[in-house]
Amino acid sequence: MSLPQELFYEKTHEWLRIDDHTATVGITDFAQNQLSDLTFVELPEVGKIVDAGDEVAVLESVKAASDIYAPIAGEIVAVNMDLEDTPEMINNSPYEEGWLFKIKFQKEEDVDNLLSAAAYEDFCEE
Repeated sequence: MSLPQELFYEKTHEWLRIDDHTATVGITDFAQNQLSDLTFVELPEVGKIVDAGDEVAVLESVKAASDIYAPIAGEIVAVNMDLEDTPEMINNSPYEEGWLFKIKFQKEEDVDNLLSAAAYEDFCEE
């Protein structure tokens, strides 16, 4: 399982790359592997205000549909429109080209509640 150490993680299998007060969000290599070949992505609307834990996107694969949750509260400021035509980018590059959305957040303590790479790896092994 590929797991970049500099990212933050959530138990619902999202990852976050923090840059100032904006987080780029995607699903982990573990999650994309469990879903298998992705066939459709429903992304959130730019400008939508979300709370941590809100359902914000849906991924469909040959196996199942899976809800994606906002790992932190904030405003959706960008979505990866390339995924609409090529959802398999998530399978091929979950931490780079396969990002889902960007969220601008205000509360630093939201980041404090996220998992480190080591804690997420332990969670997946349980």
